[in-house]
Amino acid sequence: MELNEALLQISAIRQQLARTEQFRGYRAAPVALSGVLACLGGFLQAAWISDPTKELTAYLGLWVGVAVISLTICLGDIWRRYRHHTGLLHRETMNLALEQFFPSLVAGGLLTLVIAQSTPLSAWMLPGLWSILFSLGLFASWRLLPRAMFGVASYFLAGGLVALSLESREQTLSAWIMPVLFGVGQFLTATVLLLSERKRMGNQS
Repeated sequence: MELNEALLQISAIRQQLARTEQFRGYRAAPVALSGVLACLGGFLQAAWISDPTKELTAYLGLWVGVAVISLTICLGDIWRRYRHHTGLLHRETMNLALEQFFPSLVAGGLLTLVIAQSTPLSAWMLPGLWSILFSLGLFASWRLLPRAMFGVASYFLAGGLVALSLESREQTLSAWIMPVLFGVGQFLTATVLLLSERKRMGNQS
C-alpha cells in the first residue's frame, strides 16, 4: 500500500514538474512548412474549385488533406526528436503538451464531419471555426510554450471571429481565407519558435 502511494506521489511530482518545463518538441521549420502548405492550398483552391459552395466535397478534401499532411509532418518531427529521449521529464512534458492540444484537433475533425454530413449549408462557418478551435489548443498548451505564443493564439482566435463575421458564404470560403488564417498564423508560430530556439542556443553558448 505504501509503495503504491509513493509511486502515485512520484507520478504527481513528475507531472507538476512537466507543467513548469517548456515543451521544445515544436520546431520552426516543420511549422513554417505547414504555413507554406496552407498558402499552396489557397492557390490550388483558386485554380481548381471555382465555387466551394457547390463543390463542398472538393473543398473539404483539399483542406482536410492539407491539415493531415501538416499534422503528419509536425508529429513525425516530434517523434523523430523524442523517440531516443529516455528522460522521464521530457516524455512527461511531451505527453502533457499533446494531451492539451489534441482535443481541439479532434473536435475540429468531428465538427467538420458533422457539418459535412448533416448541415452542409453551414459549411461556410468552417474556416472560422477551425481557426477558433486551433486557438483554443494553443491557449490550452500555452504555458508549456514560449510566452509570445499567447499572441499567436490570439491571432487565430481573432481571425476566426472575423471570418465568421464576413457577410457572404463566398467570402468565407474564398481561396484567400485559409492562407490568411493558417498560412500567416503558422508563419507567426514559426517565427516565435525560431526566436525561442535562437535565444536558447545563445544562453547555452
